[in-house]
Amino acid sequence: REFDDELVEQLDVLPEFVAACGFAYAKAPGYEADDFLAAAVAAEARRGGHALVASGDRDAFQLASERTTILQPVRAGEIARIGPAEVRERYGVEPGQVPDFIALRGDPSDKLPGAKGVGPKGAASLLKKYGSLEAALTDGFYPNQAAALRLYRRIATMDPAAPIPALPDQAPTWDKAAALARDWSLNRLADRLEELAKGPSASG
Repeated sequence: REFDDELVEQLDVLPEFVAACGFAYAKAPGYEADDFLAAAVAAEARRGGHALVASGDRDAFQLASERTTILQPVRAGEIARIGPAEVRERYGVEPGQVPDFIALRGDPSDKLPGAKGVGPKGAASLLKKYGSLEAALTDGFYPNQAAALRLYRRIATMDPAAPIPALPDQAPTWDKAAALARDWSLNRLADRLEELAKGPSASG
């Protein structure tokens, strides 16, 4: 991926802010943020626990399971809870088929054009019949786009093998995060974090 210089600067300081919030963070060459989410979900599954994944990226729908719920911001103050049933309702595919679905349908946010002439219904129908993008390609679909579609699927697939640190139980440290935000002159953010530090009663 190519990033604007301003975004690279933000990525350099983001770990400091995340640590100030009291959260674990991770980064490694060749991995994206989505991969670390997948790795954290996999780690929680191995522990037999339940995971909540807060993400506005619909790629995360592939993580939905009986033990993992995706919290997707819909509009100001509203959060949708996405499990397997919601993925099936929205896309017409199973969570594990989401990368195949995205590869076929395309995803403008990731600059993936998808298969030519294929929309959401066509992608879902093909996957319902064949089960996977690879099976459809093997049966002769999209011979001139096969390599590109495999690449799109790889881009859309979250890698649970990403290296993550230990994830102990921990409480947020909103006061430290607020102080850091204030130092950076992010005063509106600092105000919100200070409200969080005061606890639920502060927001009524």
